[in-house]
Amino acid sequence: MAFLFCAIEIHTLMTPTPTLDRRFTLAPMMEWSTSDCRTFWRMLTKEAVLYSEMVTTGALLHGDKKRFLDYNACEHPLALQLGGSNPTDLAECARIAEDWGYDEVNLNCGCPSDRVQNGMIGACLMAEPELVADCIASMQHAVKIPVTVKHRIGIDDMEDYAGLVKFVSTIAATGCSTFIVHARKAWLKGLSPKENREVPPLQYDKVYQLKQDFPQLNIIINGGITTLEQTKTLLAHVDGVMIGREAYSNPYLLAEVDQQIYGSSRTIISRDEVMEQFKEYCIEQLAKGARLNHLTRHILGLYQGLPGARQFRRVISEQAHKPGAGIEVLERALAAINELPLATIT
Repeated sequence: MAFLFCAIEIHTLMTPTPTLDRRFTLAPMMEWSTSDCRTFWRMLTKEAVLYSEMVTTGALLHGDKKRFLDYNACEHPLALQLGGSNPTDLAECARIAEDWGYDEVNLNCGCPSDRVQNGMIGACLMAEPELVADCIASMQHAVKIPVTVKHRIGIDDMEDYAGLVKFVSTIAATGCSTFIVHARKAWLKGLSPKENREVPPLQYDKVYQLKQDFPQLNIIINGGITTLEQTKTLLAHVDGVMIGREAYSNPYLLAEVDQQIYGSSRTIISRDEVMEQFKEYCIEQLAKGARLNHLTRHILGLYQGLPGARQFRRVISEQAHKPGAGIEVLERALAAINELPLATIT
């Protein structure tokens, strides 16, 4: 099966998706949710909304736009996440995103890392709701595509629910209607980004209450979501869910999203069918000069929990980075899954 239709960079040809159904979304994750990763995810789900890695305004305005923005046709619906706090710069970057064909632009108000805090990016902006509102208003005036916000339920010693309400209501007054809420606080001092994803307790009840208090808003919940059953439970309280690391470590979770969440009658794709599509994609990308390990790092969890999964990961991890590595590495990894003799996969 040729996968060329998805490998074409088409930002100059596409118009944004008219409406976005955010019942199931895949999170922006630095160094993980690359175009190659999103293309792989799209083999598993046609309906989920995909989010880019965060791109800072400085990188976009002064760096290589194609490097940061190019994507494949099949990635739609696709949102670009921006990091920044200057309304003028964010407006210009939103215009660039719209011109590139993105379906949504999202402002990062949730990342707790020291590096982005120093640039007034991420979760520290929750302490500046008026500034965030100015940023969102400027972005909305610049584009017709949706402008959304991703944030935490609070930071540091911010007064719990009242602080969250102030943040959301201030921004909602600009006309922004979609809020993606990571249901944990962010501690800006004393915890690493990894610890901030694990140590602060999940407080789904605050996100549920936010939806009750702002029924007109589109509230997407994020944090600690690992199954489609959990997703369906959460959808009884909010408008959508966002999954991040679980989708990366266990990507076959996505294979039934279209059927279970969106009611699609499409046949559920098998892991082996995904691999056939991914092999075609790799052939195309390798011909363009890509390195195999940059592509295959995203698929290591595809066979998680199945016999041979460890051997599948081992073959790829040990061989994909070698100079000249090609599609034969994937063939060897698949041989491990199919339980062929070890001698045939070394």
